Amino acid sequence: MKAVVSRVAGGPETLTFEDVAEPVAGPGEVVVAMRACALNFFDTLITVDRYQFKPERPFSPGGEIAGVVESIGPGVDGVAPGDRVIAYLKWGGAREKVAVAAADLVPMPDALDFVTASALCVTYGTAIHGLADRGEVKPGDTVAVLGAAGGAGQAAVEISKLLGARVIACASGVEKLAFCRSIGADEVVDYEAEDLKRRLKDLTGGRGVDVVYDTVGDRFADPAVRATAWRGRYLVVGFAAGEIPKIPLNLLLLKGCDLRGVFWGDHVVREPAAFAGEMRRIMDAVVEGRLRPHVQATRPLAETPAAIAEIAARRVKGKLVVTAG
Repeated sequence: MKAVVSRVAGGPETLTFEDVAEPVAGPGEVVVAMRACALNFFDTLITVDRYQFKPERPFSPGGEIAGVVESIGPGVDGVAPGDRVIAYLKWGGAREKVAVAAADLVPMPDALDFVTASALCVTYGTAIHGLADRGEVKPGDTVAVLGAAGGAGQAAVEISKLLGARVIACASGVEKLAFCRSIGADEVVDYEAEDLKRRLKDLTGGRGVDVVYDTVGDRFADPAVRATAWRGRYLVVGFAAGEIPKIPLNLLLLKGCDLRGVFWGDHVVREPAAFAGEMRRIMDAVVEGRLRPHVQATRPLAETPAAIAEIAARRVKGKLVVTAG
C-alpha cells in the first residue's frame, strides 16, 4: 500500500511517497481503510521535531482520519467490517490503511461525507473542549479568537456562535478578515495593522472580552490578556506564531482573570467518554447544518507534502484534506 513517510527530520520536501507493508489488526485493534485524512498546523511541526510528540521514525503525518473498517483484531467488540468511522491518531493517518485501537473510533452518521468528517476531530474537538468545557462560554459572552482564519480558528468561531457568544475574529489581511465574517464572526480585527488591546476594548465598550481563544501566542498574547474582562478566561490553545509568550502574573491579579490550558490531546486520552460525546455533538450539528466546516481543498494522498507546505506558508483558510481510494 502507499504511504507518505517521514524518514529524516525536515520540512515537507523531506517526506517521501512510497510502498509500505499493510497493517495487521492486533488485539483490541482494527484496520481502517483511510478515505480522507485532514491536515493541521501541527503537521508542519512534527516532521521537524518541534511538536510536543516526537514519534519514532519512520512515521506518517496526519492526525485525523475518516474511513471504513476493513478488519478487526482479537478482543474487539462493537465494531464490524464496513463500519464508517472517524479517529484521532496523533500521527500516522497519511497512508492508505491504518491500524487503530478500536476504543479510539467514533461512528460516523450516514449523512456525513468522509472529507468533512475527517476535518472535525482536531480543530472542532479542540474548540468545543476549549470553549464549552475549559472556557465555560455561555450565551451572551464575547469571545475573541486569535488566528481566526486558520483551521483551529475557524472552528472556534463556529463553535462560539453555536454556544451563543458574540465573536470577535482576529486575523491579518483583508481576505482573511472577509473569510472570518463569512463564517459568522460579528466583528473583525486585523492584529497586524491595528492595536489589538485597544480594538478589543473599543469593541466591548471598554469592558474587555469574556474569553480569549489563542491559537497564535507570541507578541499577541500580552495585549489580548490585557483586553480581557473582569473574571475573563484566557485559553492557551497553541503557538502558531512560534514564540511561547511570558505573561505578567500581576495582570491575573488585577483582572481576577484565569489563564487556562487547552490540551485537547490529553483530554482525549484521559476523558475518552467526554471526547466521544463531544464528537457526536459536533457531527450532529454538521448534519443539521448548524456547523459548516470549511475545507479549502482536497488533494490526492501523494500531494501531502505540498499541502503541508501550504499550511506552513499560512496560505490556508480552514482545512486541507488528502484522500485515498
